[in-house]
Amino acid sequence: MSAFEIAGASAADMELFRAWSDDEGWNPGDTDRLAFAVADPRGFLVGRRGGEPVACVSAVRYGAGFGFVGFYIARPEVRGQGYGIQLWNAAMARLDGRLVGLDGVVAQQDNYRKSGFRSAWNNVRHEGVPVPREVGGAGSGVEVIDARSLPFAELAAYDRRFFPEPRDSFLAAWTGLPGRTALAAVRDGRVEGLGVIRPCSGASRIGPLYAATPAVAAALIQRLAATVPGAPDGGAGPVAVDVPDANPAALALVSGLGLVPTFEAARMYTGPAPEVDLPGLYGVTSLELG
Repeated sequence: MSAFEIAGASAADMELFRAWSDDEGWNPGDTDRLAFAVADPRGFLVGRRGGEPVACVSAVRYGAGFGFVGFYIARPEVRGQGYGIQLWNAAMARLDGRLVGLDGVVAQQDNYRKSGFRSAWNNVRHEGVPVPREVGGAGSGVEVIDARSLPFAELAAYDRRFFPEPRDSFLAAWTGLPGRTALAAVRDGRVEGLGVIRPCSGASRIGPLYAATPAVAAALIQRLAATVPGAPDGGAGPVAVDVPDANPAALALVSGLGLVPTFEAARMYTGPAPEVDLPGLYGVTSLELG
């Protein structure tokens, strides 16, 4: 049997992670890896058999007490040979002593439970071209602007309402990469919504999507969908949003906009779910990094 070695991922390996995610049907963002790398440069592991990469995982540290596991993939030709569990153990060792979260696909959820994870809610991907809403807009006094025109400290403080630890470097890259659109909803100088859309292999993905009200969330979705390449003038292109089912208003909104469920993953934690603003969370940022 060829030797199996685990090491930190290179930039070239990160390109592979994206391709493998595409093979799994996860529809990764075209440039997500560039933001992932700054979140925790040592948080991405690759397993090589005989020098060839055959498996990957991410184990990203946030702050002093939180971590997130993602990108857990063993290539089909090596599954069932013990390589995946070796990589998993290395990832969990890197996050030892922290509350750990992940988004588990249905086929793996029982295995995650055996490792001490418990479900908090499901993130249900909804896809489609949003139908127009003729009335209402974002609401009285709300202005939708380029989020990158705001002081970054305001965006980072707003993001902390929805995520357990600060992630400023990641957020700066996530909102600022070329080819993306980041919009903020502002009322009387206060941020009341944030949405980022990025190009993907399939439907462009919106995440995060935060909003004070369903009307704000709807306005952000429609404005973001209008930026999809190939969208008709005055119309929208196809989008995908990973919606937490712990927010019934969010599910009702995307269904009302004509988006349909296409994929599901369980948000799971090794301990009590961290306290975040679930009523304002309409779409999670990333299934790989939380």
